[in-house]
Amino acid sequence: MFIHIGDDHVVRSRDVIAIIDFQLISSSIIMDEMMTESEKQNKIFGSKWDAKSVMITRERIYYSTLSVSTLKKRASMISTLSKLDDFSDEV
Repeated sequence: MFIHIGDDHVVRSRDVIAIIDFQLISSSIIMDEMMTESEKQNKIFGSKWDAKSVMITRERIYYSTLSVSTLKKRASMISTLSKLDDFSDEV
């Protein structure tokens, strides 16, 4: 199954590792370092300026203009992800 994540990007749902709120990236040193290193390797796609979420896949990282909840719905992972803690409101 494929997920349309906005800005003409489509990813395979089985390749998705994480969907993270964009604002959480800057609150974690480890995440910030990962994003910096991925940017150096040209593995980041999409616009950072209007991003609401970040989708991490096996090969690439995508900035998305769609919210985490919208991407979760599109990925049909609501039942699985709803059991996990939601940290998007703690920023």
